[in-house]
Amino acid sequence: MGGVAVFDYAAWIARYPEFASVTSDQANEFFLDACMLLDNTPCSVVQDVTQRLRLLNGLTAHIAKLSIPSEEGGQGVVGRIASASEGSVTLSTDMGTVTSASQAYFNQTPYGAQYWASMRGYRMGGHWRPGCNPNLGVPGYPGAGPYPRY
Repeated sequence: MGGVAVFDYAAWIARYPEFASVTSDQANEFFLDACMLLDNTPCSVVQDVTQRLRLLNGLTAHIAKLSIPSEEGGQGVVGRIASASEGSVTLSTDMGTVTSASQAYFNQTPYGAQYWASMRGYRMGGHWRPGCNPNLGVPGYPGAGPYPRY
C-alpha cells in the first residue's frame, strides 16, 4: 500500500502562480479540504502517491478558486461563459452537459474539471483492496486516518 501525499506550498505556488495571494496557512487548509474529497491514506483509491499529490494539488487549486475573493483571483462566475454582450453588460454561464451533481461541482473551475476527467477510471468500477476499509477514509470510521482498524 502507498503512503500519504504531503502538501508543499512552494511547489503548489510554482504550479499555480495565480494563487500567490493565498497564504501558506490558507493553502494548507484548502489541501486538508481536498483530502476530504480524495482520501489521502494508504487505503486511497489512488495508490500512486505522486499521482495522488498531483490530484490533491489540483483539488486544492479548485477549492482556492472557489474560496478566495474574486479580486484576489477567486471565482467570479460559476461555470463556463456561454454568452456575453457589452451594452448593458449581459453574461450567461452554464455547466455544459453534466451527468451528476458531483460533476457540476467540479466543473465550476478548470482545476476541478481536470480532476473530474483524471478520476474517470476510478469512477468506473470497484477498487477494493484487502486490509482497507471500504469507507475510503471517512473520518471517524475504522481505518480512516489515525483511528484504529477494527
